[in-house]
Amino acid sequence: MDKLASLKEILEQDPKNAFARYGLAMEHAARGETASALAEFDRLLQDHPEYTAGYFMSAQTLAKARRVADAKQRLGEGIASARRTGNQHAASEMQAMLDDLEMAE
Repeated sequence: MDKLASLKEILEQDPKNAFARYGLAMEHAARGETASALAEFDRLLQDHPEYTAGYFMSAQTLAKARRVADAKQRLGEGIASARRTGNQHAASEMQAMLDDLEMAE
């Protein structure tokens, strides 16, 4: 069984499993399946709005798809999440990416 199938099986039994949902989104992104990856990131963040890594990785996926405005919005949401959870490292990484995107325009 491949990684994608394994993650889907976990989610069939536990649809709110944040780690499996994040893994599924990342696997889709690694395979270049942008729409599927973003759908999984959206579901992850809807169910777990404090899963800060989901914001950063979905913003990277959006930027790679040249959806810069959406990436910037997701980074803003992620920075807010990181601040709420006290994750200053994640906040600074997302701020750096946001700054890079803004400078590139």
